[in-house]
Amino acid sequence: MMKKSVIAIDGPAGAGKSTIAKMAAKKLNYIYIDTGAMYRGVAWLVLQKYQVPVNTAQVLSVIEDINIRLAYDDNGNMLIFVNEQDVSTAIRTPEVTALVSQVAAISEVRQKMVELQRKMAQDGSVLMDGRDIGTCVLPNADLKIYLTASADERANRRAKEMREKGYDVDVEEIKKEVKPSIREKLALNVAKIQREEAERKQLNKGRSHSSDLEL
Repeated sequence: MMKKSVIAIDGPAGAGKSTIAKMAAKKLNYIYIDTGAMYRGVAWLVLQKYQVPVNTAQVLSVIEDINIRLAYDDNGNMLIFVNEQDVSTAIRTPEVTALVSQVAAISEVRQKMVELQRKMAQDGSVLMDGRDIGTCVLPNADLKIYLTASADERANRRAKEMREKGYDVDVEEIKKEVKPSIREKLALNVAKIQREEAERKQLNKGRSHSSDLEL
């Protein structure tokens, strides 16, 4: 029986992670999990209960009993349910986009989402994409891929996506959103170090196995 592998695709917003992940999951007949959509689900729920600007206490009150479930329609498109309400379209609005980074920066939110994501991946045959998937969420994934693109390219992709949904967006404003802040740059550097450390351990593990075989 073939091993049910877990694949992690990491990279910044707008780099094309979801596009590649959906294509690969369909080809491999794997379950596709869009972790970014889960954070958007949290942001959507926050907006249903509070008006912006929101604070950390308000966000934490929302995630206490949140239930996020992923499903698929007859065409293979992923659907996301928050507390059993289908929010697949609602989470893609500019209002949610503007809030999701703030929500995702809260450690308790990330801890909650990571717990849910690991449960979703525990049976294998899963392809998961999002930020820090290969380092924090699925450090033992069988295959890790990191995708990136320039800020201009990512902003253009995001603008195209939003316009196709009927929203009037300004590319220059989106560029400001996708360019990492000082805090985000630090997080990216930490993630890079973690990736390199994981790769080093994997390499050493491989060498150790080779030595054992030779003996």
